[in-house]
Amino acid sequence: MVTVGSLNDLTRSLGISVAEGGRLIALAAATMCLSAPLAAGIVAGFDRRRLLSAALAWYALGHLLCAFAPDYGVLMVLRALTVLTASVFTPQAAAAMGVLAPPAQRGGAIGFVFLGWSLALVLGMPLHSWIGETFGWRTAFALVAVLAGVAASWLWRVVPDGIRPPAVSASAWRELLTHPALMAVVAVTALQSAGQFGVQAYLAPYYRQQLGADATTISLLFFWTGLCGLIGNVLMTRRVDRLGPPRAVLLTLGAIAFSLAIWPLAGSPLAVALVIVPWALGGFATSSAQQARLSAAAPALAPALLALNSSAIYLGHAAGSASGGLIVAAQGYAGLAPVGLLWILSAAGLSVWAERRLRRGRGA
Repeated sequence: MVTVGSLNDLTRSLGISVAEGGRLIALAAATMCLSAPLAAGIVAGFDRRRLLSAALAWYALGHLLCAFAPDYGVLMVLRALTVLTASVFTPQAAAAMGVLAPPAQRGGAIGFVFLGWSLALVLGMPLHSWIGETFGWRTAFALVAVLAGVAASWLWRVVPDGIRPPAVSASAWRELLTHPALMAVVAVTALQSAGQFGVQAYLAPYYRQQLGADATTISLLFFWTGLCGLIGNVLMTRRVDRLGPPRAVLLTLGAIAFSLAIWPLAGSPLAVALVIVPWALGGFATSSAQQARLSAAAPALAPALLALNSSAIYLGHAAGSASGGLIVAAQGYAGLAPVGLLWILSAAGLSVWAERRLRRGRGA
C-alpha cells in the first residue's frame, strides 16, 4: 500500500510516468504471485513463530534499502526482493490461525487476521499519501521499515513456539491443481483482485489530476475508504460463518460491482466519498470470505489452498495494475472503472459455477 499511497511524489521524484509507477506495483505483485506457492513448499516444516518474525524482519530491511534507492531501476529490483517475504507471511499467518482456532471459529479467526488489510487502508494509505505529498515517498518507505521491525519484535514475543501446520504432500498438491471447482474458487480471487486493484492502484493520481484534490483531501479519501473497509471486514468476520462463505463472497462482489457501475458519478471528492462506500464495505471483506471458503471447502488442503489464494491476490494485483497502466497511458482514467467492472462480474459468475460444482461433488 505504500507505493499506491505515495505514487504521486514517487513519479515526480524519479521523473517517471504514472504508468511506469504502476509497473512498479505490478512487478511487486507478480513476484509475490509466483513465489507464494513455491515458498509454501519450502517453509512447510518451519516453526511459524520464527518464520513469521523473520519474514517481517526481511520486510523491514528491504523497505529501508528501498528508501535509499538512487533511481527507478534500483528501486524495481529492491522492491521485488523485499516483497518475497510478503508472499510467505500472508498465507502462513492464516494457516497458523487455522491451527490455533477451534474448528467452529476458524472462519471468523482467519477473517480477523485479514483485518490487517483493512487497517492498512484505514491508516497506511492515508498516512503514506500525506507523508508522500509532504515529506516525500522515501520517508513513507522508511516508516514501513520501522513499523515492520516493531511488528517482527512484537510477534516474536507473543506467538507461541511449536506451531507447525501439517505439510501438504505432493499427491495433495496434484489433487488440488487438478480439481476444477477448487481452482475455480482460487480464480475468483484473482479476478476480483484484478478488478479492484486495476482502479485502486491509480486513485492517488486520479484524485490529484482529475479532481484537483490536495494532499489533505487525498489522505481523507483514503482514510474514509479504509474506514469503510475495516467496518466491512469486521462485519464479515462476525457473519461469515452464519451466512456461509460462498454467499458472503457473492454479496461482497455485488457491492464492489455497484460502486464501479456508478463510478462516472464520482466527479468530485464528496461524490467519490459516497460512490466508494459499497466497494469499500465489500472490498477486503471479499478476501476474508474467500479465505474462509477455501479453508472450509477442503480442510486437509487448506495450507496449499491459502498459499494459492495469496498468489491469486497478487496475480490480480499484477494483472489489474498492469492493465490499468495501459488504459491510463492510452485513454486516461475514464476506462478504468468499466474494465474493473468486467473483472468483478466475471468473478461473480465463476463463483456461482464453482459452488455448484462443489455442491455436486459433496452430494456424490
